[in-house]
Amino acid sequence: MGVYNVHERLLPGSRDELGALIDRLAGGDDALWPHGAWPRMRFDAALGVGASGGHGPVRYHVAAYVPGTWVRFTFDGPRGFDGFHEYAVLPAGADRTTLRHTLAMRARGPARLTWPLLWRPLHDALLEDSMDGAERALTGTVRTPARWTPYVRLLRGLASRLGGR
Repeated sequence: MGVYNVHERLLPGSRDELGALIDRLAGGDDALWPHGAWPRMRFDAALGVGASGGHGPVRYHVAAYVPGTWVRFTFDGPRGFDGFHEYAVLPAGADRTTLRHTLAMRARGPARLTWPLLWRPLHDALLEDSMDGAERALTGTVRTPARWTPYVRLLRGLASRLGGR
């Protein structure tokens, strides 16, 4: 099953300002990854090609990185995730920039079922929280904050109960 999932937000600010958020991913001053509500993104080395890590049970390594512009992560797990996810900064006119997150993969085996039922709703909620973080970092506020669906709240509740064992 092919999966192509895009989240993007048009933001006020320069390419350099938004690119700095990508460069700080998984660092101590990371304002892009929503680590307050989701598992923190961590790597075994500084953000750069070859660094390996992920967030929670999702594992990946940095396959490509252009500082201030783009970073691509290739999946190492969970089983059946064959593909990548990436953040990119795209110019959108004077003092406006688009932040885009793209996930492209082929779901195989158990992922054909777990992606639509479990991973996609959580992924979509996490990415909208990430877009909120970028907007907050650039403007100090979020015009229309993302809201978790009841299903996402249920999945997170179940995950916290299972994780507590």
